[in-house]
Parts: sequence; C-alpha cells; structure tokens
Amino acid sequence: MNSSPRFKLFIMMVLEFFIWGAWLPLIFGYLPSLGFSPGQQSLILNAFPVASVVGMFFSNQWADRKFAAEKFLAFSHFIGGVAILGCGFTKDFTSFFLLMLVHCLLYVPTISITNSIAFANMKDPAKEFGIVRMGGTIGWILAAWPFTFIFVNWDAVNAVKTAGFVDWIGTVFAHPLTGDAAKAATKWTFIVAGIASLVLAAFSFTLPHTPPKKASAGAGEKLAWLEALKLLKHPFVLVLWLVTFVDSFVHNCYFNWTGVFLGTPKEAGGVGIAANWITPVMSIGQIAEILTMFVLGATLKKLGWRITMIVGILGHAARFAVYSFVPDSAGAIILIQVLHGICYAFFFATVYIFVDAYFPKDIRTSAQGLFNLQILGIGALVANSVCPWLMQSVYTVDKVTNFKGLFIVPLIVSAAAAVALALFFHPPKNPEVTAGTGSAPAH
Repeated sequence: MNSSPRFKLFIMMVLEFFIWGAWLPLIFGYLPSLGFSPGQQSLILNAFPVASVVGMFFSNQWADRKFAAEKFLAFSHFIGGVAILGCGFTKDFTSFFLLMLVHCLLYVPTISITNSIAFANMKDPAKEFGIVRMGGTIGWILAAWPFTFIFVNWDAVNAVKTAGFVDWIGTVFAHPLTGDAAKAATKWTFIVAGIASLVLAAFSFTLPHTPPKKASAGAGEKLAWLEALKLLKHPFVLVLWLVTFVDSFVHNCYFNWTGVFLGTPKEAGGVGIAANWITPVMSIGQIAEILTMFVLGATLKKLGWRITMIVGILGHAARFAVYSFVPDSAGAIILIQVLHGICYAFFFATVYIFVDAYFPKDIRTSAQGLFNLQILGIGALVANSVCPWLMQSVYTVDKVTNFKGLFIVPLIVSAAAAVALALFFHPPKNPEVTAGTGSAPAH
C-alpha cells in the first residue's frame, strides 16, 4: 500500500494543503496586529489571487507542455517554502509583502499541478479523486491542531501543580494566550508552513513521473491557456466559470471573517472563543469534508453535476444564515462548521472533476488553471479587497462589529449563485463536445 501511486498522491495532497492551512486561517487577524493598514492588508492578502492570475498565463503552460510536473512541484515548493518561512521573521510591510508574493507565485500553480499529477496517475478519476483529494483535507486539519498547544500561556501552565496527564491537559486548555501575546505567536504559522513546503519539495521526487503533454495534432505550439480560454464559448462552461467566481468570493468571505468573528469577545459582537481553539473549530469543516469526499463519487452518480454543485453553494448560504441570525449561540456557530465539507467537496472538488471529464487532455492543467483563476484568483481578489474594508470601516463602530449585517452580504450572494446555476447550467451528456469547434448543443 505504501508504495502504491495512489498512496503517494494522497501524501502529496496532505502536504500540499497542510502548507496553506497552516497560515491562512489566522493571517486575517495577524496583519492588523503588525500595524498594517486595511490597504496594506489587502495587498498582502491579494498576493495569492494575483499569483493565480499569473499562474494561469505562465506556469500552467509549462506544467502542461514544457516540464515534468513532479520536478516543477519540487522547485516551486523549495523556493516558496523559504519565502513563507521568512514571513515568520519579519514585521516590516515591504519585506512581508515581497516574501508572501514570492511564496504565492510559486505555491498557487502547484494546486493545479497536484490535481494534474493525481488525474494523470488514476485509472478512474471520478471514483478515486475524492479519496486522493481527501488527503488535502486531512493536511488542512493536521495544520490546525498543533496551534492548540502553540497558543498556550505556558508560564501560567507551569505555575500550576497538576496531578497526572489528564489534569495537565485540562490546565493547558484552560490557559490560552490572549491579546498581543496570541497575535505575536501567529508568526509560528508561517514557520510551520515553510517547513512543510520544504518537506514536500523533497517528497516530490518520489512521485510518479508525469511528463509534459504534447499539443494535440495540428495544435502546434499554441498556448495551452489560450486553448482552455476558448472553451468559454460553450455556454455551460461560461456559466460554470462565472458561478465559480461568485462561489469563490463567498468562500473567501468565510476565511476573511470567521477567524476574527470566533475570536472577538461577545461584548464586541463576536463569539468569544479562546485563541488556541479558533483553528481547531474552523477545522471541524475539514473533518466533515473527509466524510463528504467519501460519498462524492456516489453523490455525483446519483444527483449529477448541477444538483451536486447547487447543494455545495447552498451550504454557504446556510452557514452564513446561522452566523447572521444566531450569532449569540456559540454551539450553533461551532456546529455549522460541518457544512464546510459540503461547500468545498460538492462544489470546488466537483468542478475539478468536471474539468477533467470535459476538457481535452493536452490542456487540462491550464483548464484547471482557468477555474483556479476564479477559485483562487479573481474571486479571492475581490473578497480580499472588499472584506477588510467592510469589516473595519463599514460594519464596525466604536470597536463593536455588526457581524449580522456583515454576513448578510455573502448569504444573499450565494443564494443568487445557486439560482443562476439551477437556471442556466446545462452540460451536455457527451464530454467530447468541448474537443470540437462548435458550440455545445442546446438542452
């Protein structure tokens, strides 16, 4: 089992998403603690989506036709790992921004590349991808839990006499870091991410060889991303691409606001969860995602592309409805995190499988990049530009945040996206339609 290609693909996904999951959830509260303005925060946060745009037009072309995917993965994670490691040791805006930009420019394309390596080495992607991609979910969870112990006031713990391991654990959980100390400890999220990236750089050389794909007959040296972009002429592809942008915006609203919402004291409008429990609470969604990935193949077979994706989008609406209308119930807020699994697997993972099924083989990495342009690029760019401003300048007065009003925005947007998908997304039964020159047949 340990030597099987699928196991290696699984470990690849664990490490790939461990890196991202280590630093993303807490960066939104960390940047203000460094004294960065909302504009500076947006610049740093937007390094990731900007890298998605660059990756679409540059590195994905290499991954498709010029470079063995596993070697590209190793190079990207080595340089990118050193860069994100550096973010843990600087508090200067210019240095932090440049290091984050280098990391993102090299990391973001690897999301498409890992998908392509996985699809190239699976016999039945519709059945196998959910299990392999589940490794990414586990990686994200594993990245969250160590911080339960990093964000602990160890001086206070050591001052308490404990009897046995259980008593000691209780004491640890009862003494989280608070205030500036908790914010300062967030630097460890970048250090841990950097170490994981260097580990994946080394592990990449053990992955199945995935050579570049030659252009299809008659395609010559056409740009793979341009060939992928041309597929937007099919109405069903265009509709899905636009809905993907909207869902990405909503998805990034969740990451921009949830950590802050959970950690903000109740008297200031938040839930009041201790700093060392924020990432574990948010990881509940990833735990649920594991179960969702297990049933994704069966769900697609039973419900089809459109209904599965609609359910995924409505998961966002339901979660923000709870945030908006029962913000005083910590139990409900924690419990509703389980919907993250449905939100991710039933929409984003389904989109990746859909692309693999409907797009020509020689441009599939760029086709994945086309949708990552929305998932990780434009949707995130808009959210990261708007969310800090909305929270700090529109919905916060006298240090009290009107989270109810804030969460109504993604609630309405996600509901509208679900309706649009239901009305206008009609993929043909024959995936090969995208390989031709004509438009998709009407349904």
